[in-house]
Amino acid sequence: MRVAVIVFPGSNCELDTVHALRLLGAEPDLVFHRETDLSGADGIVLPGGFAHGDYLRTGAIARFSPVMAEVERHAAAGTPVLGICNGFQILTEAGLLPGALVANRDLRFICRPIHVRVESTDSILTRNAEVGRVLRIPLNSYEGNFVLDPSALEALNDRDGVLLRYSDSTGNVGDGSNPNGSTNSIAGTTNAAGNVAGLMPHPERAVEEILGSSDGRVLLESFVSSMEAIPA
Repeated sequence: MRVAVIVFPGSNCELDTVHALRLLGAEPDLVFHRETDLSGADGIVLPGGFAHGDYLRTGAIARFSPVMAEVERHAAAGTPVLGICNGFQILTEAGLLPGALVANRDLRFICRPIHVRVESTDSILTRNAEVGRVLRIPLNSYEGNFVLDPSALEALNDRDGVLLRYSDSTGNVGDGSNPNGSTNSIAGTTNAAGNVAGLMPHPERAVEEILGSSDGRVLLESFVSSMEAIPA
């Protein structure tokens, strides 16, 4: 399974993502944001970082990179597309996922392991997980506060579009376990078709116990399984 890992000016998690995907048997290729042909890709990952220095707002410039027309085409065709941290921000700016990411509630950069609870398995990110499972994964962002208006939130909940919520280690959700102030403690979402997903924490940094946790492995395994499930 060939995965296009998109590199924007300012990306800094692409090699972590490549390493994690290779561990799971995928064949990742680094693809610069100026490319306009992703026809050989079975899946696409937009990794973390600071695309274009996060000028204007996170993802606002990257959304217009030449490669994004191909990302949008593949997404419409059902190809698995995953955005991690900055990649999640870019997908929301592109309108491929609902909502927006703004500055953390306390206006501080967060860099520490957090817990998330799996809310739905109907997506490329969570198909191999179980609802209610709690995962310990690193969070590394300043603008990770997920926001959307009440009507869009209702629609997202109605279609099981929330994939992950911030929680404590026992799975309890609330303000005390919500590190950045995200609406309804939302840490990851999917589109209506389930083939485009985004999350703020970094599963690629939690695929081996030597890193402190392998809980992110099930999420990336889900992504790889989703590519394998698509008929050739």
